[in-house]
Formats: sequence, structure tokens, C-alpha cells
Amino acid sequence: MGGHLRVAAIIPTLDEEAAIGAVLAAIPRGVVDRVIVADSGSADRTVERARAAGAEIVTELRRGYGRACRAGAIAADDCDILVFLDGDGSDPAERIPALLEPIADGRYDFVIGSRTRGRREPGSMSAHQIVAGHAVGVVLRLRYGVGYTDMGPFRAIRRQALCRLGMREMTFGWNLEMQMRAARTGLRILEIPVEHRRRIGGASKVSGSLSGTLRASLRIGATLTRIACEGHPR
Repeated sequence: MGGHLRVAAIIPTLDEEAAIGAVLAAIPRGVVDRVIVADSGSADRTVERARAAGAEIVTELRRGYGRACRAGAIAADDCDILVFLDGDGSDPAERIPALLEPIADGRYDFVIGSRTRGRREPGSMSAHQIVAGHAVGVVLRLRYGVGYTDMGPFRAIRRQALCRLGMREMTFGWNLEMQMRAARTGLRILEIPVEHRRRIGGASKVSGSLSGTLRASLRIGATLTRIACEGHPR
């Protein structure tokens, strides 16, 4: 593809002061034009540390992982490719170029980093996360003919393609909805193995507590059912 494709890295955060500095330092600025921290009202120094590290701050006071991702995507309206990664240090930010290359050279529209296919630091993923990723992958393969092995947050997508998906899920089901709608829409999808680490500090909003795990599981299940029942895939 000709010309320079502008890239935005979007990092949804909620109380990630222990990790955000290291995450931002690992982002390869030579290939990323804008670094946007989409914060959901952190009560700690996440925003202060992100700003000090040179990130742009977008504030979305309504809680919800999907809302933060959406706010970051809207802010990056001058970019061609959007990269999403978590702010807890678990995603290998230095691997952003590996996600970008298949899109930048025109072969794919959507690239997902699979934690289950890559090297995982002990304790970085729970057994139920791994099982859930494979189980959902089986359902989506049967429904759409697209094989996924994970619902991980580390991913890159053409911004125009994301805008066409009609995303509605604003909480924990955001990643799954993106994958399902990408398959329905006929995007060119690639999954690559990536490393996964234990979070640098704090507790996971999903797996860090029983209530968080239950909320996320219910929301993901509801998202899966809702979109799978939306007529016939292309």
C-alpha cells in the first residue's frame, strides 16, 4: 500500500499506575504515531504517569472496557490502523510491529495476538480463560468458519473496518463482539502467537475476583448469544 499509514495505540485503563509507565515505554514510537490512554476514571495516578510519559489522555467516566476502547478509537480519527492493548503490562507492546505488518502491506484487515498460541508466563492466564478461549473458538468456527483460539486484548484493525462493524458492546464483551462481527463482515483475519506476562501490579478487573469473573463471564456469554442470533453471516 502506498503512503504512510498512521497508527494509534489505544490503551484502556482503570487504576494501572504501577504498570502504565512501563507499558508506554515499551511502545515502539517509530511505528506508532499516537499513543492514547483511554482512562475510565482512575482513582490513582494512572493519568498523571501516562501524561508524564507522553501519552494523550482521553477520559471516559462511564465505566466499561468497551466504552474506553470506543472513546480511544473515536479520538484517533486521523489514524488508519488502531492497535489495542491492556495497560497492566501483560501484553508485549514491543510486538506491535508484528501486528501492524500484515495490515500495512495490504494482506489483512484485522490481526489478533493469541496468548494461548504464544509463550505464557506462569500465572499470567487462568485455566478457565484458556478453556473459554478455545470453547468460544469452536463455536465461532462452526458459525462463521473462522478459527480463533483466544479473545485477547492485543489486536490491530483498520480503523475504517472497525467503523463498519457497528460495535454495541461497551463492557467485557467488546473483544468478542469485534471478532464475531469481523467474521460476519468478511474481514481478512489473521491470528498470530504472542507472549503473555503476569500483570505488573494491582488486581485484574476480570480474573482478580470471583465477582469480576462472574460479571465478565455473563457479559461474554450474552454477547456470544446475541450476535450469533443476528441473522445469517455473510
